[in-house]
Amino acid sequence: MSGTVLLVEDNPHIMEINREALIMEDYTVLEAYTARECMERLAENDVDLIVLDIMLPDGDGLKLCRSIKEQYGTPVLFLSALGESGQIIEGLRAGGDDYLPKPYDIGVLLARIEARLRSARRDKRVVTLGALRLDTVSFIARCGGEDLLLTRKEFSILFTLVKKGSSLVSKDDLYRAVWGSDPGGSHNALYTAISRLNGKLDDAGAGLRVTLHRGEGYALEQV
Repeated sequence: MSGTVLLVEDNPHIMEINREALIMEDYTVLEAYTARECMERLAENDVDLIVLDIMLPDGDGLKLCRSIKEQYGTPVLFLSALGESGQIIEGLRAGGDDYLPKPYDIGVLLARIEARLRSARRDKRVVTLGALRLDTVSFIARCGGEDLLLTRKEFSILFTLVKKGSSLVSKDDLYRAVWGSDPGGSHNALYTAISRLNGKLDDAGAGLRVTLHRGEGYALEQV
């Protein structure tokens, strides 16, 4: 099974073992040794699954998991030497999708990763953000059950920004993601589509708006 897995682990030996095992299974592997590096990798890459150590040198993995879920919704599989039932429950309540105590069998880890990715891909059809639900097959966006009646371009803008979480997307990158080509010096079509999208979000009471940070890019923000 292919996919991009982010390993967040401060032990170089464990990192090497897990990385090599995943590469042998044809996964793309990203590495982070700290909570800060983890958030940097997520801002720069599309990640399918995070294998997260609870104990990190610059922060609590539980708090990091909550931030990941709030901003990206990426599946998280905890690895930790803290294997007592209380810690496992705490990790799952923090938003973790699975929990594997150390020491563990590498085959079990690979099986858990494969199972979690299968589950995530089944669920990937519908992307949610609060009351907002985006169906990536029918291209229908609903808020509180109400169809926003978005055009395909408006849906694509909204979906692109939801995937990026709090990260800013430049005008050029957003144009390319939606139209599949370079803007050629004009962003008028993008401006028009965003204006209409914001109007529909306002009418539905979504509490969200596409906001331009001048010189930096667009983000979907709460209002």
